[in-house]
Amino acid sequence: MKQMSASRRLLLTAVLSLSSWTMQVSMAMTNVYPVNQDSIIIQKLNNNTKHTINIYTNASQQVLFFSASGEEGRIYQLLLFRQQGKLIKSSKIRNRETTVVSKPDKGNYFFEVYSDDVRIESGTIVVQ
Repeated sequence: MKQMSASRRLLLTAVLSLSSWTMQVSMAMTNVYPVNQDSIIIQKLNNNTKHTINIYTNASQQVLFFSASGEEGRIYQLLLFRQQGKLIKSSKIRNRETTVVSKPDKGNYFFEVYSDDVRIESGTIVVQ
């Protein structure tokens, strides 16, 4: 077997060290910037043409926004239930206002929107 020269051994050691260092830096960078995998899916079951109800999330999927518009002076109420029927959140707003609902825990939810004790909107929210 042929002996490797000292300069080739030094070069090979440097390449292997650099490769190992690059892999460690790459793995460390992956851990520094974790990707948020949570998502919120909103599905409306019935729409009302007299009132415009919006339930949406921000880009980071951390909060729900609830807004409504329709007749002047109208008050809207959002009710958010767990799948088992337990009331989680109740929020009232006036016409053309928006309120923020903190992101619920992961799971399935049902929402209803009322105005003057009449249900005008309903749907589901899935937090994954």
